[in-house]
Amino acid sequence: QEALEILCRTYWHPLYVLTRSLGHSPADAQDLTQEFFARLLAKDYLQAVQPDKGRFRTFLRMALKRFLANEWDRRRAQKRGGDQTHLSLETALAEQQFQSELAVGHASERMYDRRWALTLLAEAESRLESEFAAAGKTTELRLLKPYLTANLAAIPYPEIAAALPTTEGAARVALHRLRKRFREIFRETIADTVATPEEIESECRYVMEILAEG
Repeated sequence: QEALEILCRTYWHPLYVLTRSLGHSPADAQDLTQEFFARLLAKDYLQAVQPDKGRFRTFLRMALKRFLANEWDRRRAQKRGGDQTHLSLETALAEQQFQSELAVGHASERMYDRRWALTLLAEAESRLESEFAAAGKTTELRLLKPYLTANLAAIPYPEIAAALPTTEGAARVALHRLRKRFREIFRETIADTVATPEEIESECRYVMEILAEG
């Protein structure tokens, strides 16, 4: 139950964006997303849905669409919520993200996949921050993090070395290790959302393609 709630808190932004893109108002999208997760947390909705084998991204998208199709009529006759578990969600931020996707003109499923990719990226960054905090290296991460995905030719190693402070050679090694560790964590984060090891590579490629769109 605790693990499922963590998943819900992590991946609800893409589902809110998808619900909005399918024509629901901000208030309805908030309620529907809450209700969808309430079903998951109650452990009854999963039994009613035959998940598509493989990617968690695909399963949640299809499960939400089925839920929305069934919920529209039911929610007219019954007040939503009841005694079910609700999560505290940052709906204002989610709406802002939806509007930014809408301005670009992406189709609904592309909006969902893009927000999913960005959520994975944010989750990987959060895991990296937790790892460095546990090692007492918060300051080092703060100084190196802006260059996680920077072009190698544009990285100002002398400035980084002065800020750490350390030698330029040590700064190069530290940043190399950080970038390598971040790639590993990002891959692990994506691996958590697929069913088999064989699917990791293709999902990694797809997520990177989505992120590369800018």
